[in-house]
Amino acid sequence: MKETVVRIFVTGASGWIGSAVVPELIGAGHQVLGLARSDTTADAVAGMGADVLRGDLTDPDVLRAGALDSDGVIHLAYEHALGQAGGAPADANAIAAFTEALAGTGKPMVVTGATLTTPGRPATERDELIPRGPIAARITTMRAALAAAQRDVRSSLVMIPRSAHGRGERHGFIPQLIRRARAEGVSGYIGDGTNRWPAVHVNDAASLYRLAVEQAPAGAVLHAVGDEGVAVREIAEAIGRGLNLPAESRPADEFGLPLSALLGVDMPASSTLTQELLGWKPTHPGLIEDIEQGHYFR
Repeated sequence: MKETVVRIFVTGASGWIGSAVVPELIGAGHQVLGLARSDTTADAVAGMGADVLRGDLTDPDVLRAGALDSDGVIHLAYEHALGQAGGAPADANAIAAFTEALAGTGKPMVVTGATLTTPGRPATERDELIPRGPIAARITTMRAALAAAQRDVRSSLVMIPRSAHGRGERHGFIPQLIRRARAEGVSGYIGDGTNRWPAVHVNDAASLYRLAVEQAPAGAVLHAVGDEGVAVREIAEAIGRGLNLPAESRPADEFGLPLSALLGVDMPASSTLTQELLGWKPTHPGLIEDIEQGHYFR
Protein backbone atom coordinates (compact mmCIF):
# COMPACT_ATOMS: atom_id res chain seq x y z
CA MET A 1 0.00 0.00 0.00
CA LYS A 2 2.94 2.33 0.47
CA GLU A 3 3.08 3.45 -3.15
CA THR A 4 -0.49 4.81 -2.95
CA VAL A 5 0.30 6.94 0.10
CA VAL A 6 2.20 10.03 -0.99
CA ARG A 7 0.98 13.06 0.96
CA ILE A 8 0.01 12.70 4.62
CA PHE A 9 -1.95 15.24 6.64
CA VAL A 10 -0.62 15.26 10.21
CA THR A 11 -2.30 16.98 13.14
CA GLY A 12 -0.10 17.68 16.14
CA ALA A 13 2.83 17.83 13.72
CA SER A 14 4.89 20.14 15.95
CA GLY A 15 4.20 18.19 19.16
CA TRP A 16 6.46 15.73 20.95
CA ILE A 17 5.47 12.65 18.93
CA GLY A 18 4.66 14.64 15.80
CA SER A 19 8.19 16.03 15.74
CA ALA A 20 9.41 12.45 15.34
CA VAL A 21 6.64 11.30 12.99
CA VAL A 22 7.09 14.06 10.40
CA PRO A 23 10.82 13.36 9.78
CA GLU A 24 10.06 9.62 9.74
CA LEU A 25 7.47 10.12 6.98
CA ILE A 26 9.64 12.49 4.95
CA GLY A 27 12.62 10.17 5.29
CA ALA A 28 10.49 7.36 3.83
CA GLY A 29 9.65 9.48 0.78
CA HIS A 30 6.28 10.87 1.79
CA GLN A 31 5.17 14.48 1.59
CA VAL A 32 3.65 15.92 4.77
CA LEU A 33 1.02 18.59 5.33
CA GLY A 34 1.14 19.63 8.98
CA LEU A 35 -1.59 21.40 10.93
CA ALA A 36 -0.33 24.46 12.83
CA ARG A 37 -2.32 26.85 14.98
CA SER A 38 0.31 29.55 15.58
CA ASP A 39 3.24 31.23 13.89
CA THR A 40 5.59 29.37 16.22
CA THR A 41 4.21 25.92 15.41
CA ALA A 42 3.98 26.81 11.71
CA ASP A 43 7.69 27.65 11.70
CA ALA A 44 8.46 24.37 13.49
CA VAL A 45 6.46 22.34 10.96
CA ALA A 46 8.02 24.11 7.99
CA GLY A 47 11.47 23.66 9.54
CA MET A 48 11.01 19.89 9.38
CA GLY A 49 10.37 20.10 5.64
CA ALA A 50 6.57 19.84 5.70
CA ASP A 51 3.92 22.03 4.12
CA VAL A 52 1.79 23.99 6.58
CA LEU A 53 -1.97 24.28 6.97
CA ARG A 54 -3.01 26.90 9.52
CA GLY A 55 -5.87 25.99 11.83
CA ASP A 56 -6.77 23.85 14.84
CA LEU A 57 -9.07 21.06 15.99
CA THR A 58 -12.00 23.44 16.45
CA ASP A 59 -12.32 24.16 12.70
CA PRO A 60 -13.86 21.19 10.86
CA ASP A 61 -13.65 22.97 7.50
CA VAL A 62 -9.87 23.24 7.83
CA LEU A 63 -9.59 19.61 8.92
CA ARG A 64 -11.69 18.40 5.99
CA ALA A 65 -9.63 20.52 3.60
CA GLY A 66 -6.39 19.04 4.93
CA ALA A 67 -7.71 15.49 4.55
CA LEU A 68 -9.05 16.15 1.05
CA ASP A 69 -5.68 17.59 0.02
CA SER A 70 -3.86 14.45 1.16
CA ASP A 71 -3.65 10.71 0.61
CA GLY A 72 -4.08 9.88 4.28
CA VAL A 73 -4.32 11.31 7.79
CA ILE A 74 -2.32 10.78 10.97
CA HIS A 75 -4.19 12.37 13.87
CA LEU A 76 -1.86 13.12 16.79
CA ALA A 77 -3.28 16.35 18.21
CA TYR A 78 -5.28 16.31 21.45
CA GLU A 79 -6.31 19.10 23.80
CA HIS A 80 -4.39 17.64 26.74
CA ALA A 81 -4.67 20.89 28.71
CA LEU A 82 -8.39 20.16 29.04
CA GLY A 83 -7.81 16.67 30.43
CA GLN A 84 -8.83 13.34 28.90
CA ALA A 85 -12.54 14.10 29.16
CA GLY A 86 -12.29 17.78 28.29
CA GLY A 87 -10.31 17.17 25.12
CA ALA A 88 -12.65 14.43 23.86
CA PRO A 89 -15.29 16.63 22.14
CA ALA A 90 -12.72 18.32 19.89
CA ASP A 91 -11.17 14.93 19.20
CA ALA A 92 -14.54 13.47 18.24
CA ASN A 93 -15.30 16.39 15.94
CA ALA A 94 -11.90 16.04 14.26
CA ILE A 95 -12.42 12.33 13.63
CA ALA A 96 -15.87 13.04 12.21
CA ALA A 97 -14.40 15.64 9.85
CA PHE A 98 -11.68 13.27 8.65
CA THR A 99 -14.19 10.45 8.18
CA GLU A 100 -16.45 12.68 6.11
CA ALA A 101 -13.56 13.75 3.89
CA LEU A 102 -12.14 10.24 3.40
CA ALA A 103 -15.39 8.23 3.15
CA GLY A 104 -15.50 5.99 0.11
CA THR A 105 -11.82 6.42 -0.75
CA GLY A 106 -10.15 3.54 1.10
CA LYS A 107 -7.51 6.02 2.26
CA PRO A 108 -5.84 5.60 5.67
CA MET A 109 -6.77 7.45 8.84
CA VAL A 110 -4.47 6.71 11.78
CA VAL A 111 -5.80 7.95 15.11
CA THR A 112 -3.94 8.12 18.41
CA GLY A 113 -5.25 6.28 21.44
CA ALA A 114 -3.82 5.16 24.78
CA THR A 115 -3.00 1.67 25.99
CA LEU A 116 -5.62 0.28 28.35
CA THR A 117 -5.34 -1.11 31.87
CA THR A 118 -6.31 -4.78 32.10
CA PRO A 119 -6.25 -6.13 35.68
CA GLY A 120 -4.10 -9.21 36.13
CA ARG A 121 -2.36 -9.26 32.76
CA PRO A 122 -0.82 -7.07 30.06
CA ALA A 123 -3.28 -5.29 27.82
CA THR A 124 -3.34 -6.55 24.23
CA GLU A 125 -4.52 -5.28 20.88
CA ARG A 126 -7.54 -7.58 21.10
CA ASP A 127 -8.95 -6.12 24.31
CA GLU A 128 -12.42 -4.68 23.88
CA LEU A 129 -12.62 -0.89 23.88
CA ILE A 130 -15.16 -0.35 26.64
CA PRO A 131 -15.77 3.31 27.60
CA ARG A 132 -14.99 3.34 31.32
CA GLY A 133 -12.61 4.89 33.80
CA PRO A 134 -10.87 8.26 33.43
CA ILE A 135 -10.41 7.87 29.67
CA ALA A 136 -13.99 6.72 28.93
CA ALA A 137 -14.73 9.69 26.69
CA ARG A 138 -11.53 9.15 24.74
CA ILE A 139 -12.30 5.46 24.29
CA THR A 140 -15.59 6.50 22.71
CA THR A 141 -13.70 8.55 20.13
CA MET A 142 -11.37 5.60 19.47
CA ARG A 143 -14.39 3.45 18.73
CA ALA A 144 -15.70 6.12 16.35
CA ALA A 145 -12.38 6.09 14.51
CA LEU A 146 -12.52 2.33 14.02
CA ALA A 147 -16.15 2.57 12.89
CA ALA A 148 -15.00 4.72 9.97
CA ALA A 149 -13.91 1.46 8.34
CA GLN A 150 -17.60 0.84 7.65
CA ARG A 151 -17.48 3.88 5.34
CA ASP A 152 -14.49 2.61 3.36
CA VAL A 153 -11.87 4.48 5.36
CA ARG A 154 -8.75 2.43 6.22
CA SER A 155 -8.88 3.53 9.84
CA SER A 156 -6.58 2.24 12.58
CA LEU A 157 -5.55 3.12 16.11
CA VAL A 158 -2.02 3.54 17.44
CA MET A 159 -2.19 3.13 21.20
CA ILE A 160 0.53 5.07 23.03
CA PRO A 161 1.72 3.92 26.49
CA ARG A 162 2.11 6.19 29.52
CA SER A 163 5.69 7.10 28.63
CA ALA A 164 6.80 8.01 25.11
CA HIS A 165 10.34 8.90 26.02
CA GLY A 166 13.45 10.20 24.28
CA ARG A 167 15.97 12.99 23.99
CA GLY A 168 14.23 16.36 24.15
CA GLU A 169 11.12 15.27 26.07
CA ARG A 170 10.05 18.13 28.35
CA HIS A 171 6.37 17.70 29.26
CA GLY A 172 5.66 13.98 29.76
CA PHE A 173 5.47 11.98 32.95
CA ILE A 174 9.22 11.36 33.26
CA PRO A 175 10.06 15.10 33.21
CA GLN A 176 7.25 15.64 35.74
CA LEU A 177 8.73 13.04 38.07
CA ILE A 178 12.20 14.57 37.69
CA ARG A 179 10.93 18.06 38.51
CA ARG A 180 9.14 16.73 41.55
CA ALA A 181 12.21 14.82 42.74
CA ARG A 182 14.35 17.94 42.42
CA ALA A 183 11.83 20.01 44.36
CA GLU A 184 11.27 17.45 47.13
CA GLY A 185 14.80 16.08 47.44
CA VAL A 186 13.59 12.50 46.99
CA SER A 187 12.61 10.39 43.98
CA GLY A 188 9.28 8.98 45.04
CA TYR A 189 7.04 6.07 44.16
CA ILE A 190 3.81 4.76 45.68
CA GLY A 191 3.51 1.58 47.77
CA ASP A 192 6.19 -1.00 47.03
CA GLY A 193 6.64 0.33 43.49
CA THR A 194 6.20 -3.05 41.79
CA ASN A 195 3.35 -1.84 39.59
CA ARG A 196 4.41 -1.39 35.98
CA TRP A 197 4.23 1.20 33.22
CA PRO A 198 4.50 0.35 29.52
CA ALA A 199 6.80 2.63 27.56
CA VAL A 200 8.11 3.34 24.06
CA HIS A 201 10.93 5.40 22.62
CA VAL A 202 9.44 8.26 20.60
CA ASN A 203 11.38 7.24 17.48
CA ASP A 204 10.03 3.70 17.67
CA ALA A 205 6.52 5.13 17.99
CA ALA A 206 7.17 7.27 14.90
CA SER A 207 8.13 4.24 12.83
CA LEU A 208 4.90 2.51 13.86
CA TYR A 209 2.80 5.48 12.75
CA ARG A 210 4.53 5.31 9.36
CA LEU A 211 3.87 1.59 9.04
CA ALA A 212 0.26 2.13 10.10
CA VAL A 213 -0.46 4.72 7.45
CA GLU A 214 1.30 2.62 4.83
CA GLN A 215 0.09 -0.87 5.67
CA ALA A 216 -2.34 -1.28 8.57
CA PRO A 217 -5.61 -2.95 7.59
CA ALA A 218 -8.91 -1.25 8.34
CA GLY A 219 -9.94 -1.67 11.94
CA ALA A 220 -6.46 -2.50 13.25
CA VAL A 221 -5.59 -1.66 16.85
CA LEU A 222 -1.82 -1.27 17.21
CA HIS A 223 0.25 -1.03 20.39
CA ALA A 224 3.28 1.26 20.27
CA VAL A 225 4.87 -0.56 23.19
CA GLY A 226 8.61 -1.13 23.54
CA ASP A 227 8.83 -1.96 27.26
CA GLU A 228 5.87 -4.14 28.24
CA GLY A 229 6.11 -3.06 31.85
CA VAL A 230 8.74 -1.14 33.81
CA ALA A 231 8.33 -1.16 37.59
CA VAL A 232 7.64 2.34 38.91
CA ARG A 233 10.24 1.75 41.64
CA GLU A 234 12.87 1.11 38.93
CA ILE A 235 11.90 4.40 37.27
CA ALA A 236 12.20 6.25 40.59
CA GLU A 237 15.57 4.63 41.28
CA ALA A 238 16.92 5.55 37.85
CA ILE A 239 15.79 9.14 38.41
CA GLY A 240 17.37 9.07 41.87
CA ARG A 241 20.69 7.94 40.43
CA GLY A 242 20.56 10.70 37.84
CA LEU A 243 19.91 13.36 40.47
CA ASN A 244 21.98 11.77 43.26
CA LEU A 245 18.86 11.54 45.40
CA PRO A 246 17.32 8.67 47.38
CA ALA A 247 14.36 6.75 45.98
CA GLU A 248 11.62 6.22 48.56
CA SER A 249 7.99 5.19 48.83
CA ARG A 250 5.86 8.25 49.46
CA PRO A 251 2.13 8.77 50.26
CA ALA A 252 -0.03 8.94 47.15
CA ASP A 253 -1.53 12.31 48.09
CA GLU A 254 1.89 13.95 47.84
CA PHE A 255 1.94 13.51 44.07
CA GLY A 256 -1.33 15.21 43.11
CA LEU A 257 -3.40 14.34 40.06
CA PRO A 258 -2.91 12.75 37.59
CA LEU A 259 0.40 11.33 38.86
CA SER A 260 -1.08 9.85 42.03
CA ALA A 261 -3.66 7.97 39.96
CA LEU A 262 -1.07 6.63 37.53
CA LEU A 263 1.83 5.79 39.82
CA GLY A 264 -0.12 3.28 41.86
CA VAL A 265 -1.71 1.29 39.03
CA ASP A 266 -0.28 -1.79 37.32
CA MET A 267 -0.79 -1.26 33.58
CA PRO A 268 1.55 -3.39 31.45
CA ALA A 269 0.77 -3.75 27.76
CA SER A 270 1.99 -6.06 25.01
CA SER A 271 2.84 -5.26 21.38
CA THR A 272 3.31 -8.85 20.22
CA LEU A 273 0.38 -8.79 17.81
CA THR A 274 1.42 -5.43 16.37
CA GLN A 275 4.93 -6.69 15.72
CA GLU A 276 3.58 -9.80 14.02
CA LEU A 277 1.11 -7.83 11.87
CA LEU A 278 3.38 -5.08 10.57
CA GLY A 279 6.90 -6.36 11.20
CA TRP A 280 7.48 -3.45 13.57
CA LYS A 281 10.27 -3.96 16.07
CA PRO A 282 11.43 -1.41 18.67
CA THR A 283 15.15 -0.76 18.22
CA HIS A 284 15.80 2.31 20.38
CA PRO A 285 16.72 2.37 24.09
CA GLY A 286 14.16 1.24 26.63
CA LEU A 287 12.94 3.60 29.33
CA ILE A 288 15.52 2.86 32.04
CA GLU A 289 18.41 2.91 29.57
CA ASP A 290 17.12 6.19 28.16
CA ILE A 291 16.93 7.79 31.62
CA GLU A 292 20.43 6.54 32.41
CA GLN A 293 21.85 8.25 29.31
CA GLY A 294 21.54 11.48 31.30
CA HIS A 295 19.89 13.83 28.82
CA TYR A 296 16.79 14.20 31.01
CA PHE A 297 18.89 15.88 33.72
CA ARG A 298 20.60 18.55 31.62
